[in-house]
Amino acid sequence: MAWADAAHAAGLPLLWADEHLCVLHKPPALLVHRSELDNREQDSVMDRLRALSTDWLAPVHRLDKATSGLLMLARSPEAARQMGSLFEAGGVSKAYLGLVRGWPAEQQLIDYPLARDPELPSTGQPHLEAQTELQRLARVEWPFAVDARHASSRYALVCARPHQGRRHQIRRHAKAVSHPLVGDTTHGKAPHNHAVARHVGTPRLWLHAWGLRFTHPFTAQPLRLTAPPGPEWQQLCASGPWLDPLPALDTPLF
Repeated sequence: MAWADAAHAAGLPLLWADEHLCVLHKPPALLVHRSELDNREQDSVMDRLRALSTDWLAPVHRLDKATSGLLMLARSPEAARQMGSLFEAGGVSKAYLGLVRGWPAEQQLIDYPLARDPELPSTGQPHLEAQTELQRLARVEWPFAVDARHASSRYALVCARPHQGRRHQIRRHAKAVSHPLVGDTTHGKAPHNHAVARHVGTPRLWLHAWGLRFTHPFTAQPLRLTAPPGPEWQQLCASGPWLDPLPALDTPLF
């Protein structure tokens, strides 16, 4: 089976492709490839594709299991090398859609070095340069209490643009500024995660790989690739009332 047909059969909608690269829409709660960190999980994007196609494919960037959205794969070792170098050099702009606790500033740059491995104590680890732009898109105040001191709870839709690709970078930076992502079972707050899941009707990490912008390493064509958020995001937006105009979710904000 050809890789494009394999992607469709594997439940991974094809968003864009050429002879060098392809872009899929990864659902939440699916690993990109198997990991020792989640060794009980036997399902992954790469397992699904390899079960259906013998074409050479390899992911060129990180995407957490719980995060939905745009996943780019290289179709040859040379394409993987070229795109890997482009990501490493900061030549790819990334935009993520998220829902955070509280109302962050309209615009902020989070400049906060991160330990290499978030699973281990940070003491003694090298800390790597990491910056994330956080843009508040819309605020909401829902009529349920998580903290006994308040009768309602505040959240905000945000666009996050990480300058690097450190592990859990957006999630750790959101926690660092006291606006953790809703649904984050590692870096977030369980009472808020459960309350929003009940209110919206969907238990998930509210983080979506929205888009990539870069110059194609083989054709020199400027590309702007988008993974429109799934129906649960429309459900979230319908759970207002929002205090600010909602952005068009089919167009990432770079």
